Amino acid sequence: MTRKVIIAGNWKMNKNAAEATSLVNALKPLVAGIDNCDIVVCPPFTSIDAAVKAAAGSNIKVGAQNLHWEDSGAFTGEISASMLKELGVEYVIIGHSERRQYFGETDETVNRRLGAALDAGLKPIVCIGELLAEREGGETEKVLEAQLEGGLVGVSIEQIAGVVIAYEPVWAIGTGKTATPEMAEETHAYIRKKLISMFGYQAEKVRIQYGGSMKADNSATLVAQPNIDGGLIGGASLKAESFAELIKNAIA
Repeated sequence: MTRKVIIAGNWKMNKNAAEATSLVNALKPLVAGIDNCDIVVCPPFTSIDAAVKAAAGSNIKVGAQNLHWEDSGAFTGEISASMLKELGVEYVIIGHSERRQYFGETDETVNRRLGAALDAGLKPIVCIGELLAEREGGETEKVLEAQLEGGLVGVSIEQIAGVVIAYEPVWAIGTGKTATPEMAEETHAYIRKKLISMFGYQAEKVRIQYGGSMKADNSATLVAQPNIDGGLIGGASLKAESFAELIKNAIA
């Protein structure tokens, strides 16, 4: 089954509104005309409005880096799905490893956030992945199974095709270490197999991104793997030239 490549840039806590405008404006001509890849940028909350306005009329979509599961209420510092929709956001990252590590995200809260995203019509990018100790201990599949089963509770067979899974080998994020394409494919194939056991043939439509230090010089070999459908990109998405080169190499 042919799945459309999706490359999403997670800007993390970088780029104020003016910088977001400049980055999107610089990126637009570099990726203009690319229609065989979904291109997404995910700025911090304060820069979303600027990014949406800058991306208007282009093939660049805007995502958020998180959302709360309630639509309103006494949740200081949180942002709801309806607030994101009002700004023109289409995608939202859920359960990033940094949210899990630093802010207490769990499979249960990932699941609640996912439900809110789906209910609002946002396209979720659900992050899963193992720590270095878990990989070295031979627990990768056990960890991923628990994250998929816990994070996707209540998702219907009809909904699953619209969920993007981002596999983040946590040990490869920002470390310069990268799984070989064969290592990454082996894990992506396991994720696909697990999704099929949970959702049947509809899981063949699920796009699975690789989120472990994908760059311009390895995006082609990674995305060429049968079950790697794109990337969730960190540092390489903060400069228009490097992000555009990564995208073009991935779909070449």
